[in-house]
Parts: sequence; structure tokens; C-alpha cells
Amino acid sequence: METTCRSEGDAANQERMKQQQQAMVEVEKKQMKVMVAIDESEGSFHALQWVLDHLFFLPSSSSAGEAAEAESTQNHEQGMLILLHVQRLFVNYYVPAGPGIYVTPVVLDSVKKSQEQNSAELLARALKLCKERQVKAEAMIVDGEPKEMICQAAEQIRPTLLVVGSRGLGMIKRAFLGSVSDYCAHHAKWPILIVKPPK
Repeated sequence: METTCRSEGDAANQERMKQQQQAMVEVEKKQMKVMVAIDESEGSFHALQWVLDHLFFLPSSSSAGEAAEAESTQNHEQGMLILLHVQRLFVNYYVPAGPGIYVTPVVLDSVKKSQEQNSAELLARALKLCKERQVKAEAMIVDGEPKEMICQAAEQIRPTLLVVGSRGLGMIKRAFLGSVSDYCAHHAKWPILIVKPPK
């Protein structure tokens, strides 16, 4: 009789632990924040598409009412997608000892406006992909060196996962040009996923 009570108690404890674990998974889902770095490359949009396909997906439903319910539930449960674009700073170079390049303020303003327009178009394209998949998303634009600013933004936002695309550079090009994904993999303090381009 005593063994029967113990086994029932053990079963109840196991069931309680299972329910607690399920509750923790649900809380993590609701609080999930995924940050995706977006730039002009197709690699970054491939990374965004991968995130939408694997982390933010709509369950299949048979009717329109179920689809609307699934949409509201999904937006509530699956957290937030943060799209980050880094604008490179335009530096006005002037070399006093030789033929320097000096850009007038009018040209500087024109370049800045062009950068802002390009950034807005990129993020509009990315936000459109998210809207089509009914995923809640926010866009951010910061100025600076991309690899450093991505890590700084991740430090401030504290995403559940940082996602960057890879351009698929070879070892020599990576050594000379520097790789944003390599830098982020070594310096970001948050979990990072590097999505390689399709072959």
C-alpha cells in the first residue's frame, strides 16, 4: 500500500513538472525577440526569409475564421521580429599633404538623403515580407560601422536570437574585406545564427 501511494505521488510530481516546463516554453515563446540585420545584399534577405520560414510560421488552418484566430494567437505568442539596418557614415576625407578630396556641404546633404532613402526602401521591402507572413516587426536604422553597430544594438535590445546573413565570401576575401558575420560571431554577447546563402 505504501508503494502505491509513492508511485501515485511520483506520477503527480512528474505531471506537475511537465506542466511547469510547458508553461516555461509558452512564456519563452511570448517573449521571443529575434533581431535580423538587413543590408543591400540578398544574403540578408535570405536570412530574413529563413527566420520567417523556421521561427515565425503560421499553422495551417481550414477556414478563414481559424486563420484570423491563428493570426492573432501567433502575433501574441511568437514574439517580435526586429529588423536592423546600419547606415555607413559618410566621411569627408581631406589630406593636407597631397591632393585631398573635399566634399561640399551640399553634396554631403545629398549623399545623406540618398542613404536615408535607400535605408527606407530596404526596410520597407523587409517589412512587407513580414506583413505578408503576418509577423509583428519593428524596423531600426542606426549609423556607424555595421559590424560594431549590430553588436551594440544587440547589447541594448537583448534579443533572444541575433540573425545575420553571410555573403559566402572565401577565406581570402574575408581576410581582406572583413566579414560582418565573423565579427558578430566573435563579439556579440547574445546567441547568434549565421544563415549562409543558398547554393
